[in-house]
Amino acid sequence: MKLRFWGTRGSIAAPGKDTIRHGGNTCCVEITTEVGKKIVIDAGTGIRSLGEWMLEQGMEIDIHLLMTHKHWDHIQGFPFFDPAYIPTTKISVDGAPGCMKGLSAIFDSKMGDGFFPIKFEDLRAEIKHVDRIKNGPVEIGGVRIDVIPLHHPQGGFGFRFRENSRTLAFITDNELTEKAWAGSRPADFIRFCKDVDLLIHDAQFTPEEISRHRGWGHSDWASAMDLALKAGVKELILFHHHPPRKDDDLDLIVSRCRELALKNNSDMIVHAAREGHEIQI
Repeated sequence: MKLRFWGTRGSIAAPGKDTIRHGGNTCCVEITTEVGKKIVIDAGTGIRSLGEWMLEQGMEIDIHLLMTHKHWDHIQGFPFFDPAYIPTTKISVDGAPGCMKGLSAIFDSKMGDGFFPIKFEDLRAEIKHVDRIKNGPVEIGGVRIDVIPLHHPQGGFGFRFRENSRTLAFITDNELTEKAWAGSRPADFIRFCKDVDLLIHDAQFTPEEISRHRGWGHSDWASAMDLALKAGVKELILFHHHPPRKDDDLDLIVSRCRELALKNNSDMIVHAAREGHEIQI
């Protein structure tokens, strides 16, 4: 698997001089399997750049769009995904319940009460809702994908990808707390992420900020580190960056995480997600 970040920010896009290195677009991640299948996670503002790049490459666009949930920052880029306006494009949508409704609701409806000038029905791509992953593991392009429910308002899904012996867990918009719903408590995520090669996890807040944001459905970096250490994760990437978080502040958080890993006698690699960064898993 090869992974590339197109959007790393949480809640709202935050472009500007202070977010150049880590990025200001909201959630969008591209996965390319060994056989060349494209899996895209979420349709935040980062999907606009992904679409432009795909068209520049002249590739035949046939993607599987996996939606973690339907909150605004994870769907708002879809109307600007240029391949959706091309008849040869194929988009299979799967993920958390309500994700297809969320993607279509941001367009103008037949009643003229949407949030975008055109109707969803005017998109020329072949878009289908496969709706399989909620019933258990699925296989896409030789990759097995398992799901876990997120602890986030209105719910959502986290994903684990396995290709041959390599594993990736992607868990964003998730509040790690013992007060979570059954199936979404820290012990559940430890089992889900056990020994994965790479964990990408929501770390929107700092430990100092999290008390003011309980119930918002996001984690602090210390909780994400605790999960990664207990699960024996080989590499952790902090994700869903807080909109006002500057690049330099994220670098300081990464330094604190690395110090914590050393304190726990762990050789785990820790980074903060950066737009444009590619990883071979």
